[in-house]
Amino acid sequence: MADGAVRHYTEWTPRLIRRSRYAYEDESRETSNIMNILGYGPEIRQKRREHYIEIDRLFNTFGENLLSTYITAGSKAEGLTCLYDSDIDTIFVLPYVVCLENCFDQSNIPCHITILEMSFKMTTAGYCRVLLGRLAPAGSSAIPDSLCENDCGNPLLSSALFVAHFNYAWCASGMVIHPRAGPSLPWSHGPFKNDRVHAIRCHCPNILQTWANRTRHWPPSDIVEKVVAMGALVTPIGFKGSELNHMEWRICFNTGETELVNNLNDTQIKLYVLLKMIAKDILKPQKKEITSYTMKNVVFWLAENNQSSFFHSGSLFHWLREGLNNLRTSLSTKQLPYYMIPERNLLAESELNTDQQLLWVRTIADMMEEGPRILLRLKIFRQAIIGYPEPLLWYSKMRTGMEMWTLELNKRMCQCTVTCSMAIETDTILQTCMKRIYEISKEVLCRMFLEGSSVNDINVHEAMLS
Repeated sequence: MADGAVRHYTEWTPRLIRRSRYAYEDESRETSNIMNILGYGPEIRQKRREHYIEIDRLFNTFGENLLSTYITAGSKAEGLTCLYDSDIDTIFVLPYVVCLENCFDQSNIPCHITILEMSFKMTTAGYCRVLLGRLAPAGSSAIPDSLCENDCGNPLLSSALFVAHFNYAWCASGMVIHPRAGPSLPWSHGPFKNDRVHAIRCHCPNILQTWANRTRHWPPSDIVEKVVAMGALVTPIGFKGSELNHMEWRICFNTGETELVNNLNDTQIKLYVLLKMIAKDILKPQKKEITSYTMKNVVFWLAENNQSSFFHSGSLFHWLREGLNNLRTSLSTKQLPYYMIPERNLLAESELNTDQQLLWVRTIADMMEEGPRILLRLKIFRQAIIGYPEPLLWYSKMRTGMEMWTLELNKRMCQCTVTCSMAIETDTILQTCMKRIYEISKEVLCRMFLEGSSVNDINVHEAMLS
């Protein structure tokens, strides 16, 4: 491809593998084992996923004051991060409101449901405007509060007004409200960091069927059908380059993408984790030019275009090199097709300047030639190498225990809160969880003291789970 040419998504095809044995197979297997120790193994990922599925169920079943459907998304729903490591992405889906493609039959939709219609006229791929089709007599005031008129006098929903409606709508004691970030309203409470997004359910069968009809190696047909059935959401954020971005909405597939990540095999997920670490620790974007979501799409394309059997513990460094190569090409051309809607370029809104672009392309080229030595650039692996094997194994056991007891504590606290059926002060399960967390903290502090580490003014519980 000539320099500066536009790369179309159909060019995201695999390079032919000509070798009978992958390079660095032994190192790949050892790295995979170390990642298990570090908290990225399949068992702990599954425990984290189950925890957030249960939290969502509790809120949506018993949360009488929750006037939306509660969905945990992102890395927490995928089981890839500890409790305090990265934000918790939560989506509140407005009830009794649906946004439809213009091909959708509205005749069977009950009259208590507000109907919105997607308009793609003069919008960028992956975005739409939301027109009012029918306003139900009852429902959230967010809809009438967000209505305005277009040039033809037709009512449509403003994404900016929609976000403003929910800003500061809920603020508990001790909560710190942070400035709006895209469609989200971030807040924090102690070590907890939350990105809260309010969204509207969206039925877009044409878009999803176009995705489903692609020729692919992955995901299998039953997962494709499941993702299609999950539908989509429209979230209140417009295309940055649009003059009317305050009127535009982004089409998202959060629940479907969580399902896709959870159906990647172990090596594909560890590839995704390594790419996220590289973005955070090595590339260090300052304005979200590259994000975890960028890396997720790189992995999705690799998984779709290659047989799943090629991804095994001995091929991790091979696929890391392939992922970096695809990322380098994307940065060179400023083109990265969105996996669900390939016509949308994920780098089109990136504030990537030429100097940064050239620096990252050179850095990635260097990393591609380093093989396993690339791990030395990542802080978590440098620490693991220093502590391997005994200190690392001991600490991993302590941290895993701390995380599992804390997840159980949080789940029980949620049960007590939403059901109002148990006294927090006397519940035996809560008391057991807190006792075990205290015992683990004490054991870690004792070892730190014996090994000469500073133990003053340190919250061991928070530090271990961050």
